[in-house]
Amino acid sequence: MASDLRLKERLPELTDRIVQTYSEVGSINHLGHCPLPNYKLVVEVLDALKEILYPGYRKREGLHLGNVTYHVGDLIDGLHDTMTTQIARALRYDATMEHDCTGSTDYEALGQTAAIRFLEQIPELRKVLALDVAAAVAGDPAVKHADEVIFCYPGLEAVTVYRIAHQLHQCHVPLIPRMMTEWAHSTTGIDIHPGARIGKHFFIDHGTGVVIGETCEIGEHVKIYQGVTLGALSFPTDGNGNVIRESKRHPTIEDRVVLYANATVLGGETIIGHDSVIGSSVWLTKSVAANSTVTLEKPRLRIRAEELEDLNVEANYEI
Repeated sequence: MASDLRLKERLPELTDRIVQTYSEVGSINHLGHCPLPNYKLVVEVLDALKEILYPGYRKREGLHLGNVTYHVGDLIDGLHDTMTTQIARALRYDATMEHDCTGSTDYEALGQTAAIRFLEQIPELRKVLALDVAAAVAGDPAVKHADEVIFCYPGLEAVTVYRIAHQLHQCHVPLIPRMMTEWAHSTTGIDIHPGARIGKHFFIDHGTGVVIGETCEIGEHVKIYQGVTLGALSFPTDGNGNVIRESKRHPTIEDRVVLYANATVLGGETIIGHDSVIGSSVWLTKSVAANSTVTLEKPRLRIRAEELEDLNVEANYEI
């Protein structure tokens, strides 16, 4: 069936109507302003950093102590240049919300300072991530070796990106840390805000559906399972009804806590004491003392036995 050329002739008019909305609804387009950080390049920065953090596991094969210095040096050099430019864009955007590019501030110099400050944290970052890998090996009997965790575990992928983004957040880099963790969220199903503070030896098992909010504080040797939410109970507002953004909205999880699948802990004043266990599907909005075990009461399972269906009788079992 031949296409109707008269229908295609309507496309220029449609284009004009779409472009008209760019003036009518200007809040969701970025036209004629200073350039924003480039999403594709930010993801490439993550790839290069993971190549440095976990050498030999990713793109480049055949690495050994005799050639790895050259490989890492080449990556660091490229990261310096790319991160300087992208951080400069983010800093300029954050400082000039009217998107004025004509100011006298040298954002490239500020971007370079922040990039160098971040890159200098890589040795310590590797040490922390090694403990996260060890936590997965120790915490999951299905793991045969650390290689399996590095290759296969979405929890480690999300935590790696979080720790990168958190360091940038600590360097006061706007926008880019959130771009990184939301990329990890879309890839792993694990949502960790770069502002959260997470201690060493952290393990997320399975991971899908985990949410960790911006002001959450997590101690060391903490283990959480899929579907866990560490969120806000409510959003405090000022006298005009505007959300107060700098308040502590998310819970504190102390050392050696285990949170099982689908547990929900809410509120900035909620503290889960050290060495506690929070059972599956528990909902908490109040603090729990150290060394506590919190579980739901045993549910009652109702089963309609097949042989009793004709008699319209239900068999109830306590499980």
